Amino acid sequence: MAGRIEDYALIGDLETAALVGRDGSIDWLCLPRFDSGACFAALLGTEDNGRWIISPKAAGCRVTRRYRPETLILETDFQTPEGSIRLIDFMPPRTVEPDLMRLVVGLKGSVTVRMELVIRFDYGSIVPWVRRTETGIRAIAGPDLVDFYSRVPLKGEKLRTIAEFTVNEGDRIPFVLQWRPSHEPEGCVGDVASADDAERLLADGDSFWHTWSDHCTYEGPYREQVLRSLITLKALTYAPTGGVVAAPTTSLPEQLGGVRNWDYRYCWVRDATFTLYALIMCGFSEEAIAWREWLLRAVAGSASQINIMYGLGGERRLTELELPWLAGYENSKPVRTGNAAHQQLQLDIFGEIMDALHAARRQGVDCDDNSWRLEINLMEYLEQIWRNPDEGIWEVRGPRRNFTHSKVMAWVAADRIVKAIEHSGLPGDVARWRKMRDEIHADVCQHGYNESRRSFVQYYGGDETDASLLMLPLVGFIEADDPRMKGTIEHIEQTLMVDGLVHRYQTHESVDGLPAGEAAFLPCTFWLADNYWLLGRHDEARKVFERLLSLANDVGLLAEEYSPQHQRLLGNFPQAFTHVALVNSALNLSQRDQQPAKERQRA
Repeated sequence: MAGRIEDYALIGDLETAALVGRDGSIDWLCLPRFDSGACFAALLGTEDNGRWIISPKAAGCRVTRRYRPETLILETDFQTPEGSIRLIDFMPPRTVEPDLMRLVVGLKGSVTVRMELVIRFDYGSIVPWVRRTETGIRAIAGPDLVDFYSRVPLKGEKLRTIAEFTVNEGDRIPFVLQWRPSHEPEGCVGDVASADDAERLLADGDSFWHTWSDHCTYEGPYREQVLRSLITLKALTYAPTGGVVAAPTTSLPEQLGGVRNWDYRYCWVRDATFTLYALIMCGFSEEAIAWREWLLRAVAGSASQINIMYGLGGERRLTELELPWLAGYENSKPVRTGNAAHQQLQLDIFGEIMDALHAARRQGVDCDDNSWRLEINLMEYLEQIWRNPDEGIWEVRGPRRNFTHSKVMAWVAADRIVKAIEHSGLPGDVARWRKMRDEIHADVCQHGYNESRRSFVQYYGGDETDASLLMLPLVGFIEADDPRMKGTIEHIEQTLMVDGLVHRYQTHESVDGLPAGEAAFLPCTFWLADNYWLLGRHDEARKVFERLLSLANDVGLLAEEYSPQHQRLLGNFPQAFTHVALVNSALNLSQRDQQPAKERQRA
């Protein structure tokens, strides 16, 4: 059975990632990309669906773990009555094909260690053909081939590869798992010739991450948590294209035993502005430029065909399927791959695209003629459709509505193109876009505000609130201290907060077409902290922020949601949007000259 979500740590090579449990079991790994089929899928099923565990044979050992400072190299220490060992897990930044390396180090005494390797391709459904090699084993099925290198004797047992060995003080025993396409001839690809190269690649990986982390310019409060979040964002970046995946996992539930289980191994347009600010303001301009370039390539083409999310390379067809052979995380079914929401209409993404590209210009990232033409085309299409109902920021699978947040983000799109023409001297009909901006603003204030509630509401004509409304001051639509916004914040506090954490909205089938129930959505609570800060409620802002920090697991990682009822993280993990929100809130609370909330207001 898979562990609690907070039991896992992330390792990755900037093209895919693995989740390593506190027990030394790798329960999730997709090869060769984030969105490929998993060869270890125990996270969503059982150990028979694939895993790789290395741990002391004796039960009841004491476990501590950490990342090496400023790296993505994981160290897990196991202490037994007979002695102690350290398990070092890492994936070297890729040069050809992916390598997963594990190094067992003897710290004290003599410890008997057991290793079990269960390779199952295609999300745990395919048992490969396994044969011995001079340095270990080779597993092959269809397009996938995995070479496993080991110095210790291996044996096959019930379609698993088993090893039992003794680790003495000072021993360093490496294991390497390397994937390649099954049709490639032996020896023409790969980073390692044998397990002996693990030590060299460990040193190279350590150097890579330290060099990368040294570019971080943020020196304010909470720097350790900010840098850990930035490292996590880097690990969730698909290096060949610059796209940032929302999470490396699929189908981790928003409610235990529920059906709100989605595939997040794709790149959401909505994350663009948040991510750009987090990267640029912390000194990572190269990554910010790569993300902007991914965005431009992904959305290029007819504006009427724009997606709300794309594949790692900008792929548009993300067909949603269910995998019935997987039991689901803690019996939360269905397990899904692909995401049908990619076909939805979500007006807010137009605002995010325009805001992201405008933010990039303001931060010194040059704009070329092609990107400006794209922006004009997007605006011309938005001008035609902004009055239409849509599925909204939360990707509801119920009826389309006139969601207030969607209209506000359409206003953001118009506002940013006006300011781009006014401040950057770019060509365009500024009077046309000013008129559109004014029309949207008036429309939102007339139809998206409920006088009896003294609050903006989730959708036109409704009376329920929505945490996405916390974005209104953060994007410059309205001042945080405007009475209408203060009433909205109070309404959110009264109806959506549980144990100091904010839920997205009051879930019920009439709104989103799904059974009610989910945990608190962590980015929304970061937005509340940002609003408190803008209101001058600085002590409350810090209290909320530090409450959120306390929810991170022992290695500083956060999921999408947290359940106060069960006191545990839920949803896909680790979640890029949550870590981006953490970085931006830390910048807002830092009292630096540049703060994302104020920058977006001044945009």
